[in-house]
Amino acid sequence: MSAAHAHPIPASAYSHKRYFFEKFGITERLLERCLGEALAAGGDYADLYFESVTATALGVDEQIVKSASCGTSAGCGIRVLSGERTGYAYTDNLSPERLLHAAKTAALIASGPAKHPIQGFQDAPVADLYPVPLGGFDLDLAARLDLIQRADRAARAFSPHVIQVRSSYSEELRRILIAASDGAFASDTQPLCRLNVFVIAKDDQNTTRGSSGCGGRGGLEIFVGSKSPENLAREAARGAILQLGAVPAPAGEMEVVLGPGWPGILLHEAVGHGLEADFNRKKTSAFAGLIGQSVASSKVSVVDNGTMTGRRGSLNVDDEGSPTQETVLIENGILKGYLTDKLSSRLTGAANTGSGRRESYQCIPMPRMTNTYMLAGDDEPEDIIRSVKRGLYAVNFGGGQVDITNGKFVFSASEAYLIEDGHITAPVKDATLIGNGPEALKYVSMVGHDLKLDEGIGTCGKAGQSVPVGVGMPTIKLDKMTVGGTGR
Repeated sequence: MSAAHAHPIPASAYSHKRYFFEKFGITERLLERCLGEALAAGGDYADLYFESVTATALGVDEQIVKSASCGTSAGCGIRVLSGERTGYAYTDNLSPERLLHAAKTAALIASGPAKHPIQGFQDAPVADLYPVPLGGFDLDLAARLDLIQRADRAARAFSPHVIQVRSSYSEELRRILIAASDGAFASDTQPLCRLNVFVIAKDDQNTTRGSSGCGGRGGLEIFVGSKSPENLAREAARGAILQLGAVPAPAGEMEVVLGPGWPGILLHEAVGHGLEADFNRKKTSAFAGLIGQSVASSKVSVVDNGTMTGRRGSLNVDDEGSPTQETVLIENGILKGYLTDKLSSRLTGAANTGSGRRESYQCIPMPRMTNTYMLAGDDEPEDIIRSVKRGLYAVNFGGGQVDITNGKFVFSASEAYLIEDGHITAPVKDATLIGNGPEALKYVSMVGHDLKLDEGIGTCGKAGQSVPVGVGMPTIKLDKMTVGGTGR
């Protein structure tokens, strides 16, 4: 432990991280003891991940408050790496005894021949990408309830065809503290909120659904202007009413235009996951071993950027204490790199991109996306539409599935239109897009200048863990894609 005492935590760092020190009695000495215990059975690296979360959620269904909850949770996850082995243990009791017991457990799981002394902590400056409410979010539920009730009223007023409305609001304030045997010492306070509206519409023949939402790293101040509850409600109702008059989607191979913003979810699922380093290290990704090679049209450039102010997927530091960054994944069609965390960086020699993320203290970190989007091109969106003789214009997506090993995907379009002779015509229903991620990107022939990010509603699942993310893209044209539908 003497090395840690030789490099004490700077006073400024202690002040910044005082929440865990003061609320739970965590001390510098306890951090040293836990890391020492974690490496006592051998190991290359160990880290401590402390987390405290305060969460609030409200839901209104049929103008009745159906759910309301406020809660707090706290705990610590302790990880030990020995080569490719990972030992992990966690506790929701932050007493010294339970923390040391968790450290011993993780050490025994990952016991290995190597043993490295603790080198002391280094507090590195981090970004300030989102405002943190003074004292955390207050517990005035009336203001939150007013948001979703306003959304409910606006959706019902949109059309007599609207027969059911559900609206919900959720927020959390997550505080984290990371201390590691490599000297990493970082903390962050991460606000996150989201407002959603779901609408069901009905006419004599059909029952349809529409939804809308937005959010980000902030508080109630987000929900104004274009993101007001009224605008979100009207958008959800519009989507549901639109589907009442939709025709069956055509089927077959055709030109497809993807609209800007949320359609970037296709890029996230069909391409983004395949560029996470753990899949490539294990050679289970369709992109494994392809760095430096062409994997897309020369018009395609894709980045993952965790440094965007206020965005849902942004983080000042990742869940291993590393600063997030903007990482170029594909540049002019050439694969440039993967998203890495500390483990994949150690094992492959690639630079750490600050992409280690976890759902909670109960989970191990792994390479994950933050805000992933395609860069804007030079084409006019109107020209892209005019270039299509007969095809599909997909504006919004619902669910989808992708096979990481081969890149094959199936996505359902929740809002799409026919393109006939260069004009957007009838809305269609039940359209699915079927393809192969790496292959589909090679057919991108036009990229608009209208890059747009989603409204802040994305949640990404991987290996049973969910984390908030952002997606985006400009309007793009794919010369060939298979569309599933029941029309002609």
